[in-house]
Amino acid sequence: MSKPLTILGIESSCDETAVAVVRRDEAGRVEVLSSLIHSQVVKHAEFGGVVPEIAARSHVETIDALAFEALKAAGDVTLDAVAATAGPGLIGGVMVGLSFAKGYALARDLPLVPVNHLEGHALSAKLTEKVEFPFLLLLVSGGHCQLLIVRGVGDYERLGTTIDDAAGEAFDKIAKVLGLGYPGGPALEACARDGDASRFELPRALLGRKDCAFSFSGLKTAAAKIAHEQVKTEQDRADLCAAVQAAITRQLVERTGRAMMLFREQNTVKTPDFVVAGGVAANTAVRTALTDLSARHGFTFVAPPLKYCTDNAAMIALAGLEHFAAMGNMPRDIATDIRTGMAALARPRWPLDEHSAQNAPVYKTQGRKGAKA
Repeated sequence: MSKPLTILGIESSCDETAVAVVRRDEAGRVEVLSSLIHSQVVKHAEFGGVVPEIAARSHVETIDALAFEALKAAGDVTLDAVAATAGPGLIGGVMVGLSFAKGYALARDLPLVPVNHLEGHALSAKLTEKVEFPFLLLLVSGGHCQLLIVRGVGDYERLGTTIDDAAGEAFDKIAKVLGLGYPGGPALEACARDGDASRFELPRALLGRKDCAFSFSGLKTAAAKIAHEQVKTEQDRADLCAAVQAAITRQLVERTGRAMMLFREQNTVKTPDFVVAGGVAANTAVRTALTDLSARHGFTFVAPPLKYCTDNAAMIALAGLEHFAAMGNMPRDIATDIRTGMAALARPRWPLDEHSAQNAPVYKTQGRKGAKA
């Protein structure tokens, strides 16, 4: 790189409004100058999940002041560009953040870099760790569960994805059935600490397949049935939570093990990195099992700090910075940037590996809004 780059990042794809300022110096070192998040947990708790209309309204009410505070916290900086999540996500929330970013970029004569939210997660480990391309990525959150080979910025190959529900979604919905409150994932993990994972038998998905596909719908249905019919005491609840957590962890480990072997077949890296990103990466049982798996297969386990596992704007700023730097880091024609970045549309669906999504879709009927995964 010929000079340091500083970027303002905006994230609003779900129920957190987030703004961050990230800088990368001449040597490639990344520094998060500020990273603020406004959580909407209290607003959605009474509904047991995210209500899109409430989320979008909260983003509108919050984003101006949050951006002001993030820029103030970053100190006296000169921005080179603005990056914002353009999808995938709840369309109302994505529109709020992207519109704010467009307005700010236009007012300040700055380039706008539209960012895929999933790519933010994919690169999030680089906020604090030196991760080398290519690496294997497990992206596991409330809305996504997929394994990808990351060869570089913008260069992704999907090895497997969920054919129904995501792992985080299974955590949250089973927690809701058990009355554990919202957000469900952390609540279920806490409850599972006192449980016996072997007490309840839960189904194992896609046993006859040898690919890297995930499926959590059957697990979710079976756990809900047990909850209604057999959970009567706090110990019953803890045992079921432990069984659910163990079943989800087992499936993540099995599919990831297959992906590691596929990665080895395609790449000659001696000790490649295995990156786990997304909200479920904060689960201790999942982290421990995947760390052990990495050691057995000769991979270096890498996960972002917990504050960067869940949705945040620092990862969006970093992804935007990577794309901006890849463009050449030369004096830029602002009018050209406005015609390209300003034309970006908010996308409810935006797969990282669009080639696979179009040519080998998991969901055969793609719909008018495009491929889902």
